[in-house]
Amino acid sequence: MATILESEMLNYFTQLDDAEKTSVVKMLKAFINGKKENQNTTIEEYNNELLAAESEFKSGNYISHNELLNEIKNW
Repeated sequence: MATILESEMLNYFTQLDDAEKTSVVKMLKAFINGKKENQNTTIEEYNNELLAAESEFKSGNYISHNELLNEIKNW
């Protein structure tokens, strides 16, 4: 028996055209794949990623929020 949320999702999904359905399915696959990738990360790997990011920040390899907003305007 479907939950209320699943019924609501199915109701919305059936209202989409084929192109929209394809897009939603791709998005759901990306969520699931991202979840799987994150489950494979160990604490040690995560800590190493944080140390690498901190090192990049300390070396000046970053942009400010305002710089990012200006860059986005040029997209």
